[in-house]
Amino acid sequence: MIQFRNFSIVAHIDHGKSTLADRFIQEAGLVDERQFHDQILDSMDLERERGITIKSSAVSLPYAGPDGQKYQLNLIDTPGHVDFAYEVSRALASCEGVLLLVDAAQGVEAQTMANLYAAMEHELVIIPVINKIDLPAADVEAAREQIDRDLGLDADDALLVSAKQGTGVGELLAAVVERIPPPRGNPDGPLRALIFDAFYDPFRGTVAAVRVMDGELKTGSQILLMASGATHKVEEVGLFRLARESCPSLRAGAVGYVIAGIKTLSDVAIGDTVTLADNPASEPLAGFKTLKPVVFSSIYPVASDDYPSLAESLEKYTLNDAALVYQKDSSAALGLGFRCGFLGLLHLDIVQERLEREFDQSIIMTSPSVRYRFRLKTGEELEIDNPQDYPDPAGIEESLEPYIKASVMAPDRYIGSIMKLGLDRRGANSNMHYPSRGRVEITFEIPLAEIVYDFYDKLKSVTQGYGSFDYELIDYRPNKLVKVDILLNSEKVDALSVIVHKDRARARALSMCERLKEELPRQQFKIAIQGAVGGDIIARSTISAFRKDVTAKCYGGDITRKRKLLEKQKKGKKRMKMVGRIEVPQSAFIAVLKTDDD
Repeated sequence: MIQFRNFSIVAHIDHGKSTLADRFIQEAGLVDERQFHDQILDSMDLERERGITIKSSAVSLPYAGPDGQKYQLNLIDTPGHVDFAYEVSRALASCEGVLLLVDAAQGVEAQTMANLYAAMEHELVIIPVINKIDLPAADVEAAREQIDRDLGLDADDALLVSAKQGTGVGELLAAVVERIPPPRGNPDGPLRALIFDAFYDPFRGTVAAVRVMDGELKTGSQILLMASGATHKVEEVGLFRLARESCPSLRAGAVGYVIAGIKTLSDVAIGDTVTLADNPASEPLAGFKTLKPVVFSSIYPVASDDYPSLAESLEKYTLNDAALVYQKDSSAALGLGFRCGFLGLLHLDIVQERLEREFDQSIIMTSPSVRYRFRLKTGEELEIDNPQDYPDPAGIEESLEPYIKASVMAPDRYIGSIMKLGLDRRGANSNMHYPSRGRVEITFEIPLAEIVYDFYDKLKSVTQGYGSFDYELIDYRPNKLVKVDILLNSEKVDALSVIVHKDRARARALSMCERLKEELPRQQFKIAIQGAVGGDIIARSTISAFRKDVTAKCYGGDITRKRKLLEKQKKGKKRMKMVGRIEVPQSAFIAVLKTDDD
C-alpha cells in the first residue's frame, strides 16, 4: 500500500522556496525538460516577477524508497507573506512536518522566526535546510550557528542544499520520508476533511483543496460543509499533479481536490470541515475563523463611464480571491466607486496591479486606512474604516485604534536608525534581543495606521535592504484621533479626508496642501488650499492667479489711475472666484494619496 507524507516548505521571502519546489517536481519526474519553467507552481506572472508566492498550491509527488516501498509525498505550498498568515496556518494544519529554509547568505530573518513559531504551534516535525550554498557570499557555518542559537534547533540535523543547482535535493526527499511521521487519523471513522485552499475553474466551478483527516471521501457522496451548513454532491475527487488527476476516492491522510458543483469561491471558507451529510462528524476540525480585512481603500475608475466595467471586473476578480471584500461607494470629487477591504498592504498592491493588468482597468485608489473604533457618549460603539463616516466630534467619548506587535531583524549597526523610525511612528515598549553575534531583533508595539503607508520601504531604506519585518495584530487602544479635511476655496474634497492622530494632524495637512499646490493647475483666480480639523484651519497653501499686467499702458502720471485699474481687476478676479469651479486632476489625487513623507 502507498504511504503518505504531508509536508510544507516555509521560509522568509526570497529564500528559495519556489525553486526548491521546482527541483522536487523534476526529481519526481512530473514534468519533462521541454515543458519545465522556473517557479512552475506559481501560475501568475506577478508571482514570477516579484519572486513571491501569492496563491498557495499543492502537488503530489510519487517517490520510491530504497526498500522498494512506494510513497506519495504531498507538498503543500504556502504563501510567503505576513498578509496571508491565516492561509499559511491552514496549510500547516494539513501537514505533519515542514522544511524550514534558511538562506546561507542572509541567515535567519524575521519571517523565518514567525514560521518556526507557527510550525511549533501545530506540533510539526521541523527539518532545518540551509539553501543557496552555491552563492559566493554563502556562510554555512554562520547559518548553522544561527539555526542553533536563534531557532533552538539542532544545527547538525540541518541539510545543505542548492535548489538552483539541484545539490542535495535527493537527500532532502529521503529525509522527508525518514523524519516526517505518516499521517494519523481513523480511516474507518466519519469523514473529516480540512479545506486548506480553494480556487475557481471557469468550467467546473470552485475546486477545493482538502486534506482528509478521518474517513474516506468518494465520488458521488453527499457532503456537508460544517461552517456554512451547505450540502453538495461530489462530482469528482483527485490528486494534484501538475494538472488535476481524478481518482475514485481519497482515504485518510491523503491530500487532493474535490469538485462538488459549488458555483462561487465565496461559498467555500478556508479552514472549513467537510463531512458526509448522512453520517456527519460530531465536531469540526479546530482552528476555523472567518477572514477579516485589515486595510481599507476606495477604488474609483479614472473615467466615470468605466464604472460598469470596473464593477464587472471586481465581480470576476473575487471568483479567484475570496479575501477581497467590497461594497459600493461614492465621492463628490471622484464619482461612483467601491470601498474595498484587504488582508494587508501587499494584498492591496496585488489587487491593484491585477485589476490593471488582467482586467485592463485604469483606477484611482484612495489613501489606505484601518478600522477605528469610536465610543459615543450615548453608549454606542462604532467601527469606522472610511473617513467619510467619521462621527460628530462633540458626541465622541473615546476613540481607539488598532495596535500591532512589530518585529524587526537586522544587523546591529542599524539599531539607531530602526529605533528612530519606530519612535517617529509612535512605537512604544521596545525590546531588544541579540539572537546571534552581529544581529539584533527589535520588537515594539505600534499603531497599525503608522505602517500602512511606507513603513516597509523606509525600513529597507534605513537598513540598506538588510532589515526584515513581521507583525501581528494585538488589540485596540485609546488615542486622540481627528479627521483632517482638505478644502479648496472653502469647498470640502471628501476623497482626500483622512483620520490621523491629533499630534500628526498639522504635519499631515501641511504635507497634503503643499503637494496639491504643486499638482493643481493655476486658474484666472486665486485658489486657497486649506487643511481643517472641524472648524479650525490648521494648514494653508495658496495658488496665485494668472494676472494680466493692466498697468502696462500707464507711463507715469497720477498713481490713482494705476490703483483704479488694479481695483477693477481685483473685483473681476473676485467675481470669477465665486463662479469658477476647480477641477482636481487625477495626477493630484495620485500624488497626495499614494505617498506620505510626514
